[in-house]
Amino acid sequence: MDPSKDNGGLRELPGPVVLIGAGKMGGALLDGWLNFGFTPDRITVIEPEPTPAISALAARGIRLNPNGAQRAGAAAIVIAVKPQAAAEALAAAAPSIAASTVVVSIMAGRTLQSLADGLPRGLPLVRAMPNLPAAIGRGITVAVARGVNPPQRKLAGHLLSGTGAVEWIEDESYMDAVTAVSGSGPAYVFLLAEALTRAGVEAGLPSELAEKLARETVSGSGELLRRGNVDAALLRENVTSPGGTTAAALAILMDQNALVSLMIRAVAAATDRSRQLAR
Repeated sequence: MDPSKDNGGLRELPGPVVLIGAGKMGGALLDGWLNFGFTPDRITVIEPEPTPAISALAARGIRLNPNGAQRAGAAAIVIAVKPQAAAEALAAAAPSIAASTVVVSIMAGRTLQSLADGLPRGLPLVRAMPNLPAAIGRGITVAVARGVNPPQRKLAGHLLSGTGAVEWIEDESYMDAVTAVSGSGPAYVFLLAEALTRAGVEAGLPSELAEKLARETVSGSGELLRRGNVDAALLRENVTSPGGTTAAALAILMDQNALVSLMIRAVAAATDRSRQLAR
């Protein structure tokens, strides 16, 4: 979803949006909503330990930690806390809940059923998994819903798009693999940059130069992949001249599908761990 093309869903709401948890991910969502032009006085933030930046937003009209009576009748509640704080967050949501309130959770590993068990019966629910680039508005969030009508789903999509693209799925069982690919995926990319830096040093480059080359190569290649709308395999082939330096390196990385096999094992391990944590 491209929020620059359609953000009307954030301007005409039947009630306020309540954000529970304004840490890194919650704060990124909040920044996105404000960048959309969302009216600050329609946002309520529940955060026991607000940063100075969050506290300063109160001067712009955002309601910070109001009492329960002042935050009733929310159009949406977005829960952006660590999963171990789920019980406290669900309790904090209670004063804001109305019959039509849609509850959106970005708590890792918390299933739709676990949300339903901690909230009034029949509430429309959305479970979402963002990833780290959300912090700069370049994330990807995957979402799955239960009991939402089209306007509620549209609203949830708008809110989640505050940190980047949004993809909807119908089968919640995919969320463990989603966590393994996109949720954990930035760490794999950072490891690639680390490994490329070390390889450059081993090849004789000064460490600062090797790090700069690795950082810019990884980030620039990622941007090329994003903008080009070209399959990654084709991009790889385009940069690989027969008998050249890239071909020599890829002969090692692709020997017996070494890198692909290693990544499949890594994602499988992360998927299994996600299933364990969701129990």
